[in-house]
Amino acid sequence: MDKSHAKEATGWTFLTNHAHVLILLAQNPERVLREVATAVGITERAVQRIVSELEHEGYIQRSKEGRKNNYTLNLKRPFRHPIESHCSIGELVKLVQRPELRPTEHTEMAAQ
Repeated sequence: MDKSHAKEATGWTFLTNHAHVLILLAQNPERVLREVATAVGITERAVQRIVSELEHEGYIQRSKEGRKNNYTLNLKRPFRHPIESHCSIGELVKLVQRPELRPTEHTEMAAQ
């Protein structure tokens, strides 16, 4: 069962679309947003909005490499809600990703 079918079957998930987008960009920082949208089960426009919000808040940094975008995650940034603010997004990424897909050293921005 693929991710979109799993979401339809349950009607809800524990993680938000923002978390799904972050996790997918951590797996592949050069991933095309259309692919992210398909994997998450939302529109490409919604993914663009999420990426803009994440960039505005300092969770990701977007850079151009030729015609492609490359996304660098700041894995040290804390969760936004006070209940989880003691955790970083890097901890979330590490928790949910298979070992072979965990972000590499170049994924994390220099400490700010």
